[in-house]
Amino acid sequence: MRISSFAKSLVAGVAAGSAAAVAATQDGALVTGEVVTIVLAVLGAWGITYAVPNKTSPGASTPPSEPTTF
Repeated sequence: MRISSFAKSLVAGVAAGSAAAVAATQDGALVTGEVVTIVLAVLGAWGITYAVPNKTSPGASTPPSEPTTF
């Protein structure tokens, strides 16, 4: 199964945002600081998850690396 980096980061952002929203609304009110926390959780999850490459499958061939010259 191959999942694109965008789809992977979108799911991570939704998960992080919903977790932050649940924690922020425990007291029944949503203040500005909590909204900022939710937004930063979503943006952080998007950025970090998009930057991490997907793991290659065991049967996939990897491109040859260039020779190291000293």
